[in-house]
Amino acid sequence: IHEKQLEMWPDGEDADDEADEDVVPPEFLEAVEELSRDEYDVGEIMAEIYLDLDQIVTFLEETRKFEPRHDDKLQKLIRLLKSKELKDQKVLVFTEFADTARYLKHQLRQAGIKGIEQIDGGSKLNRASVIRRFSPYYNDSSVAELAGKGEDEIRILISTDVLSEGLNLQDASRMINYDIHWNPVRLMQRVGRVDRRMDPKIENALKADHPEVAAERGKVTFWNFLPPDELNRILTLYQRVTQKTLLISQTFGIEGRQLLTPEDEFQALKEFNEAYEGEKTVMEDMLLEFQDMLAADPDLKECLDGLPGAAFSGREKANKGMRGVFFCYALPALDRDAGEFTEEAGTTRWYFYNADRDEIVEGAENIVESIRSKPETPRKVSIGADDLLKIRGKVQKHITNTYLRRIDAPVGVRASLKCWMELGER
Repeated sequence: IHEKQLEMWPDGEDADDEADEDVVPPEFLEAVEELSRDEYDVGEIMAEIYLDLDQIVTFLEETRKFEPRHDDKLQKLIRLLKSKELKDQKVLVFTEFADTARYLKHQLRQAGIKGIEQIDGGSKLNRASVIRRFSPYYNDSSVAELAGKGEDEIRILISTDVLSEGLNLQDASRMINYDIHWNPVRLMQRVGRVDRRMDPKIENALKADHPEVAAERGKVTFWNFLPPDELNRILTLYQRVTQKTLLISQTFGIEGRQLLTPEDEFQALKEFNEAYEGEKTVMEDMLLEFQDMLAADPDLKECLDGLPGAAFSGREKANKGMRGVFFCYALPALDRDAGEFTEEAGTTRWYFYNADRDEIVEGAENIVESIRSKPETPRKVSIGADDLLKIRGKVQKHITNTYLRRIDAPVGVRASLKCWMELGER
């Protein structure tokens, strides 16, 4: 089957590079039910497929003609931010995708709007610094303190949902949902970043430095960019399918979870309550922990920056952790300004090969407790080099068949291994 797939791959200098990759992931092939060829007009099916491909080519050609001045949604946002209602206000703009956040930052700056910053899960910016610059008063700072450090205050912050939980951003009282999240709970969490309990002492200091917003303090306003009617009609089917789920969300604040039965997922309810009450998530705790480490050791950043790519180490499995191999990969993404895939435009993601289950675990929040180490934790390597390389190959193939295919990365674009660590038997 693998050879048949590769017959469809174009010949060329990159063909050999892709020879070890699956055009269709094996787990998909295993789930396919074999049908009798006699029951189908294969020729007609193939003809329809080629017609579909022609239509896709037409769509791609049309998208290449698209320019920001044709983007009605963007132009509406620019007009809104320049309007009398928002021109002096601090505004938090939420979008679903990192690419969209970066696009908006570039285009709003091109439109002459000042005081803009953007952050997403792959941003290299110091998140705590960005939060403090956008919402200094509710993060133990002020405009004067920022100026003393040579930092500029942020007036408009564009963010994905990395900032939708557990943060004090109520220096702002205006929020825009540039994209609507399907989960109403997430929308509630976004509003909760600016609609939070106010401190009279902090409010007095904020109003003294920003008298232009004094009359609006205590009043939260937000805008939702809804899809046009034509698109909304297309999405009606989705709305029907999710009607019950959305009803549960609106009633209990949990999407797609069981409640009040012996099988209840109470951890989901706990996580929601923590987010709604403004407590930090696992990911936010990790980021703040890392920033504390950098602050405690001024030489740490230079040491980390000096490490070679694909640095490897090992240790015994943690008491409650998984046994296997940890990987940290830099995943590329399309830099729309440069027109090419780069690491800078992408993100960093953790993977863990669980040797006991022969499965790959994703997500730092699911991995961190297995790899957490101290300076005195002894280094120990027990897995042979050949086995390590096989495991690394499995993870690389997993990334190719999931992330890289999802972003439609061209041939030759690959994830970059930054570091990995064995966690062996105790």
